[in-house]
Amino acid sequence: MNIDVFIVDAFADKPLSGNPAAVCPLTSWLPPETMQAIAAELNQSETVFFVPEDDGFRIRWFTPTREVDHIGHATLAAGHLILSRLNTMLDAVRFRTGDDYMLVLRDGDGVTLDMAALPPVPSIVTEAIVAALGATPKKALAAKHHLFVFDHPQDIAALNPDMAAIAKLDLPAVIVTAPGGEGSDFVSRFFAPANGVPEDSVSGVSHCCLAPYWAKRLGRSRLIGRQLSTRGGIVVCEDRGQRVVLGGKATISLEGTLHLPGAKSV
Repeated sequence: MNIDVFIVDAFADKPLSGNPAAVCPLTSWLPPETMQAIAAELNQSETVFFVPEDDGFRIRWFTPTREVDHIGHATLAAGHLILSRLNTMLDAVRFRTGDDYMLVLRDGDGVTLDMAALPPVPSIVTEAIVAALGATPKKALAAKHHLFVFDHPQDIAALNPDMAAIAKLDLPAVIVTAPGGEGSDFVSRFFAPANGVPEDSVSGVSHCCLAPYWAKRLGRSRLIGRQLSTRGGIVVCEDRGQRVVLGGKATISLEGTLHLPGAKSV
């Protein structure tokens, strides 16, 4: 069996920036252990697989170590691949996951991702959190992941968290954020060592939490976020209540064929 494989940079504001995802289109599912082995082999923060279903696609995501859910940048990458290469007649792609869905739509020379919002609620700053971050946040909130708020962009850039301690916290990952500097409304970083991703380059799911928080704090629904990872990236956010729309550019940076002798679909 041969499988087409693409590396797509999502939320990329320049070449070789943003967050790369491996994208593997399938005609039918492979065994989960095979998909996990492929994700480990490709060694991207996420590898996304999708198969046709009704008027859209069913989608699954794997880090190098485990299957995960609702990964924004990899879904945007998969949508970009379909719209730009696999079916250029489409204007939108619907991906189904569990009982939920995610939409990728054309938007000028970029794409947008429509997915469920994750509005955070107040939480507390514990000694374990301070020890894990190596700094004391001004405010703590939580949704699917922890959200810690600082005063200045420099606070976010300077963080050097203890990844082993981050992985032991009670939620899967940690988002840190502060008001933005020039060209952005807020900045952020995203740490998910428990999922096999110490620091994500540009996270879609974190902005499903960040967009509602900053929309409420700043009093407007449309925002620009900058993720301060090594690669960096820009996410244009729109808070729509129950949903969040995330926009950015994507580009196919690598493509090839994975050879799997003896592999079978399920």
